[in-house]
Amino acid sequence: MNIIAAVDSNWAIGCQNSLLVRIPRDQQMFREMTEGKVIVAGRKTLESFPQKQPLKNRVNIILSRDRSYVVKGAIVIHSVGELMEELKGYADEDIYVVGGASVYEQLLPYCNTAHITKIDYAYQADAFFPRLDEMPEWALVADSEEQTYFDLEYYFLKYERKNSRKC
Repeated sequence: MNIIAAVDSNWAIGCQNSLLVRIPRDQQMFREMTEGKVIVAGRKTLESFPQKQPLKNRVNIILSRDRSYVVKGAIVIHSVGELMEELKGYADEDIYVVGGASVYEQLLPYCNTAHITKIDYAYQADAFFPRLDEMPEWALVADSEEQTYFDLEYYFLKYERKNSRKC
């Protein structure tokens, strides 16, 4: 399973249920990587999408503890165990965990690849991604040349779990 996020220099991912910054090239990369695939998101992340709707051209699986929560065009799942059962019907490499913070934390142990856009700036934030650089089971295996968006510098990074396993 893959995990995908844009983080700042402190591994922050959001503030008040919004992205810290919208970088067109990062959004394009997200779209290219996830179209035609399965995305797993929490309810608050879904509600941060355009028109609070599932993303087009993807299988949207929403993780929510609220058993009465229903979303047209998405599969709503209520526990990690239930999610793992649902995901057995999809190829591991076609699954992307897209947030938010609690979903990243819960599902990181099941992921083998992390696609991270690392922004060289520290924003005010209230949501964070686990610091892969400080986790011995993760290794940085690829990084891009420096990218720029106006005065922001950022990098596309790829981490892989050492001794990766299938779930």
